[in-house]
Amino acid sequence: MLKLEEQMKIIKKGAAEIIPEEELRDKLKRSIEENRPLKLKLGMDPTAPDIHLGHTVVLRKLRQFQDLGHEVTLVIGDFTALIGDPTGRSETRNAMTHEKIMENAETYQQQAFRVLDPAKTTIRYNSEWLSKLNFEDVLKLASKYTVARMLERDDFEKRYKSNTPIYIHEFMYPFMQGYDSVALGCDIEFGGTDQKFNILMGRMLQREYGIEQPQVAILMPILEGLDGVKKMSKSLGNYIGVDEDPNDIYGKVMSIPDGLIVRYYELVTDVHPDRISEMKSRMEEGSLNPRDAKMALAREIISLYYGKDRAVEAEKNFKTVFQKNEIPEDIEEVSPGPGILTGGRAWPPKLLASVGLAATNSEARRMIEQGAFKINGKKITETEKEIEFADGDVLQLGKRKFVKLIIK
Repeated sequence: MLKLEEQMKIIKKGAAEIIPEEELRDKLKRSIEENRPLKLKLGMDPTAPDIHLGHTVVLRKLRQFQDLGHEVTLVIGDFTALIGDPTGRSETRNAMTHEKIMENAETYQQQAFRVLDPAKTTIRYNSEWLSKLNFEDVLKLASKYTVARMLERDDFEKRYKSNTPIYIHEFMYPFMQGYDSVALGCDIEFGGTDQKFNILMGRMLQREYGIEQPQVAILMPILEGLDGVKKMSKSLGNYIGVDEDPNDIYGKVMSIPDGLIVRYYELVTDVHPDRISEMKSRMEEGSLNPRDAKMALAREIISLYYGKDRAVEAEKNFKTVFQKNEIPEDIEEVSPGPGILTGGRAWPPKLLASVGLAATNSEARRMIEQGAFKINGKKITETEKEIEFADGDVLQLGKRKFVKLIIK
């Protein structure tokens, strides 16, 4: 194991809050002296199947702990997902079926292991212990906290003041997540800053149930999306998915505001804090161009999920398409659906949707009107009538999407 201060330097990189930091130091010190790994916990409710870079902020920190020699328990909240975390919600979540929860959980595991080391990760489902609690156990659990304290939670407080309904079962969610910590007895629990209330509930319940050295909370920031303002979200379209094509990841990273470069290095890469500090200083003094820092960032991120060779290929493609304004060599060949082309002519929005460059005709129309559509490098803005297409035409929509049209 690395020495205490070196571990702390890596652990604190990008962390928003450590509660309390001194107890973490004590736990690490004992871990080093006894050559005993710390037990870490992250709870994940499988309410949605896809993971983007925003989700990996906490996972990346866990992986750094694993690389330092510690062990992770990933708690799949199959039982808590029946309620759904009310954190940040202005209304009650709709209940999910058990089948959908388990389907999402399987996807979560596969994607989480793109970051975590499977050999140092234990998967647990919180139905193992929560489903065994009887009504008396639940009443004892609920007696550990007051309604007044529960209403101090920001989301509950806002809903209460606005007369928006809060159902009793939603109050139970923090208890259920907290009881996970009692059942597992881990040294540290991780989460985003929006999970502070729930994680501290686990620390409090551990004390109530006789655990003398309760868990330390490590809270990670919420990652801003490509717009640099709102949190990364698939629904907002400002996300980078871990399963996206490397070329798309590279292009998206290059589009982030310069002010987010250091933050992305800190939160979604394993680059050492000393190197990040050096890079930050060089950008501030003008000896490092932010563009070059972003190119290195794109290589780092793609290397983590696809390997260095794919990162080099993506950079070569980016330079070809964007810096030299050329059409890439390796383009997917696609044929339109039946009835789209008539005599070599087609309505552009419908054709673009058919070959997968746009999700819908209306999205394609909007992007064409914005000047985002090209045929063989020539901009096309026609959206009202059919135009001529030829076999082998290279269709481009936006900055990163290309297909070669094959007319059968």
